[in-house]
Amino acid sequence: MSKEINKVVLAYSGGLDTSIIVKWLQEKYGCEVITYTADLGQVGEIDSAKAKAKDLGVKQIFVEDLKEEFVKDYVFPMFRANTIYEEQYLLGTAIARPLISKKLVDTANKCGADAIAHGATGKGNDQVRFELSAYALNPDIKIIAPWREWDLSSREKLISYAKANNIPVDFDKSNSAPYSMDANLLHISYEGMVLEDPWVEAPEDMWRWTVSPKNAPDKHEDLEIEFFNGDPISIDGKTLSPAKILQKLNDVGAANGIGRLDITENRFVGIKSRGCYETPGGTILLNARRAIESITLDREVTHLKSELMPKFANYIYNGFWFSPERENLQKFIDSTQKNVNGTVKLSLYKGNVIIKGRKSEKNSLYSANLATFEDDMDSYDHKDAEGFIALNALRLKNKPKN
Repeated sequence: MSKEINKVVLAYSGGLDTSIIVKWLQEKYGCEVITYTADLGQVGEIDSAKAKAKDLGVKQIFVEDLKEEFVKDYVFPMFRANTIYEEQYLLGTAIARPLISKKLVDTANKCGADAIAHGATGKGNDQVRFELSAYALNPDIKIIAPWREWDLSSREKLISYAKANNIPVDFDKSNSAPYSMDANLLHISYEGMVLEDPWVEAPEDMWRWTVSPKNAPDKHEDLEIEFFNGDPISIDGKTLSPAKILQKLNDVGAANGIGRLDITENRFVGIKSRGCYETPGGTILLNARRAIESITLDREVTHLKSELMPKFANYIYNGFWFSPERENLQKFIDSTQKNVNGTVKLSLYKGNVIIKGRKSEKNSLYSANLATFEDDMDSYDHKDAEGFIALNALRLKNKPKN
C-alpha cells in the first residue's frame, strides 16, 4: 500500500493489539491516527479505551454510544428472520461489524481521513466483515490491516513491541484475559487458549455473564414479552427501548443460566474454529419470536422463511450485510412481520426457556374451532380428508418399483 496516508481512522478497543496499532501506524505511515470506539454495550471497556488513546498521544478520539442503533437497526432486523448460523450461533460478533464499519467510514469522511484501519487478524472472519462492509459503503476507501503487514505474529512479540515503545498496556499476564473475547449487548464470545482443543471442556470460571444452570435458582422466573411488527416492545407490560429490552432479557437470562453455547464453527476463510458464547437475551428473544410467529404467520410463509434463514445467516456471518442480496431478502422478511403482533408467556428455569403461552388479539391464525377434537362438523367435515389423502397418494401408488 502506498504511504500517502495523512490520516487514518482506527477501530480502537483499548486492548493490546489496537494500542500497539496506534504506534505502528504512526511509525510506518507517518500519519495522524484518529481512534473510533463504538459503545455497543461492552461494559467496562469504553472509559479505559478513551483514556488509553489519550495516553498514546491521539488528538482526535471518538467514542459513540451506539447501543440503541445497534439493537434497533441491526439485531432486531436480523432476528426477524430467526437467524442462527449453522443451526446454533446467534451471530453476536458478526452483526456488530457492519455498524462499526459504517461509523469508521463516516468518521473518515467527516475528518478528511485517507484510510481506515482495524485490528482483525489474517485468520479470522472479522477482517472480511469489516472490509466488505467498508467497500460497500465507499468503494474508494483505503483499508490498512496491520496483521497482514507486520511481523508481530505472537503475543510475546506484541508485548516486546509495547515495552520498547512505552505503550501503556498491562503486561501482567496473570491479570490479562486468558481468551480472545468480544462483547456487546447481544453476546460475549471466547476463543483461543485451552478452547483451541475441542475436546477440552470450557472452564467454569471462563463464563463472565451467566450463572451455571446447575447453580441457577431452583424457582422458575416468568416473563411476558409483547411483539409489534415482529419486534419486542415491552416486557411484563412495561414498554422499553430496543437496547433496554435486550439488556433486561440479558439480566434475567444470565441469572437463570440461559444462553451458553460451545460450538465448532466453519469460518468463511476456510478454518474450523471452536468458540464459546453467552447470549442470554438473544436466546430468550429467539424462542419467544418463534412462539408468536407460530400463531400469526401463514404456514407456507413460515416454511419459506425457514428455508431462506440459512442463506440470510450466511450473508451476515460472511460479511455481506450491505450487499444487495441481504438487503432484498430483508425486504421480504420485513414484509412477513406486519401481522406478527401479540404476547408470549414464558418461564426461565436452569438454562431452559419454556414457552407457556402465546396470544394475538387481532392477528392470530389459530382457530380453536378447527383444532378441536370435539364434534365440529360445521367448520370441518372429516369426510373431506378422504379425497385429500387419495389425491396425494396417487404418485406414491404409481412410483417405480425397485
